[in-house]
Amino acid sequence: MADLTALGEAIAAAAPAGVISHVHVPRGAELCLHADKRALLPLLLMLRDDPRFAAEQCMDICGVDHPERPERFEIVYNLLSLTHNHRIRVIVSTDAATPVPSVVDIWPSATWYEREAWDMYGIVFEGQNDLRRLLTDYGFEGHPLRKDFPLTGFVELRYDPERRAVAYGPVQLTQDYRNFDFLSPWEGMTSLPGDEKVHLNRIEGPSP
Repeated sequence: MADLTALGEAIAAAAPAGVISHVHVPRGAELCLHADKRALLPLLLMLRDDPRFAAEQCMDICGVDHPERPERFEIVYNLLSLTHNHRIRVIVSTDAATPVPSVVDIWPSATWYEREAWDMYGIVFEGQNDLRRLLTDYGFEGHPLRKDFPLTGFVELRYDPERRAVAYGPVQLTQDYRNFDFLSPWEGMTSLPGDEKVHLNRIEGPSP
């Protein structure tokens, strides 16, 4: 495996406008590059085509949500070089309104990853003409991996026997027959199965 420090320095020198910083991820398994989204496409094209880097495959594109940041979303590109046996992770940041360039012209398979990132986080990819729901339904509201997405969602579906079809409606949480005692499972446990047999295992000592 190549020296990741030297690899990061070589990439930063070859693309000074694109690379903001380069660091190792824990355990030194792969190189992590923080990049400027405005120079993302030239950087990734160089990483793919330059024989020094030869990142032939885009293994995954995923999102990370940091709601407290002005640019709340990180888009992570996990690249693999089969030639040199190293992995490069490229990270760019954006907000909820600013699109990120699509990399589908560099790796056509990226369409699936970009659709998933849009579906789960609402990240828009400029130049991607197939931003359809991938993991959720077409009538789904919101993006479920955002940190501010409610755990119960916004809508629920049920089968409507009158319409003989699946219908959407507002989430309704029925509280009937629920007892909120606010105890932990251990505090609320007054007896355990088998407690009635404790006396059978008790060793009696000699009589005084």
